[in-house]
Amino acid sequence: MGGAAVQLDAGGRQVRLSSPDKVYFPERGFTKRDLAEYYLAVGDGILRALRDRPTTLERYPEGVTGESFYQKRAPKNTPDWIPTATITFPSGRTADEMCPTEVAAVIWAAQYGTFTFHPWPVRRENPDHPDELRLDLDPQPGTDYADAVRAAHELRAVLDEFGGLRGWPKTSGGRGLHVFVPIEPRWTFTEVRRAAIACGRELERRSPKAVTTAWWKEERGERIFVDYNQTARDRTIASAYSVRPHPHAPVSAPLRWDELDDAVPRDFDLATMPKRYAELGDVHADMDDQAYSLDALLDLADQDERDRGLGDLPYPPEYPKMPGEPKRVQPSRARHDDA
Repeated sequence: MGGAAVQLDAGGRQVRLSSPDKVYFPERGFTKRDLAEYYLAVGDGILRALRDRPTTLERYPEGVTGESFYQKRAPKNTPDWIPTATITFPSGRTADEMCPTEVAAVIWAAQYGTFTFHPWPVRRENPDHPDELRLDLDPQPGTDYADAVRAAHELRAVLDEFGGLRGWPKTSGGRGLHVFVPIEPRWTFTEVRRAAIACGRELERRSPKAVTTAWWKEERGERIFVDYNQTARDRTIASAYSVRPHPHAPVSAPLRWDELDDAVPRDFDLATMPKRYAELGDVHADMDDQAYSLDALLDLADQDERDRGLGDLPYPPEYPKMPGEPKRVQPSRARHDDA
């Protein structure tokens, strides 16, 4: 089952691929070899997104219809040519995660059924100070990609106004959009999250009927949710070029701003992205050439707290209680308990 093993050349390094004919996406007929060759085709692009970043692997050893798991710790059989870095979870526990430095590391992970790569927003030499502000525009029921696009254009204006920040947009692989902003690695996770909240609140003020920062689903309505908690420690977003675990094998596609309105997320998949990449290359290739300051967004956060009485927002449920955090109880339950 799956055919004889083959050797793939990845940047001059040979990587063994067992059972290359094993079907990973039955609806499309894509195999393990198709997955590996896809990552070879976009190799420089995904390496740009992962280079030196502690990376969690989202693995589907039996394909998209089988069971899956997130591998946070580097597997015991990780080759010695793939470096690791020690990261610290919110609980205080630590783990060593793989940090790709060459395309061969991506192919090695694909050999073990890795569909999606989830890099931390840090580099291995500075694991406690993010160098990316990641903004996740998540469509809620009743909204779609077009709504996320409108929110993204407004977000672009907010970023420019507060510090002259530039964001690089990409599809999530579903209906949503991600906007990544390269930043100077001098702020903590808590500070970067605070900047994300301030950015989301400003976006919400400008488009109150279209955008929300409400953590509780019952309060979001038919709006785009700015998921500020994706900037919390140990929360990650699928990398650019990652294959997403849906039957049609979509990928998280980097886009130029002038492409957003006409793009159709479903059109970017394991089969079509290599053609686009061959024509355009990595449209986010210049992202690492910049590093912006969060000072203006953090000043906005101070202003929100001082003038508008807006403090912190809830953390994810698995987090320890954080200083200054409001009660982590959904509003309807709180009202019931107070009755």
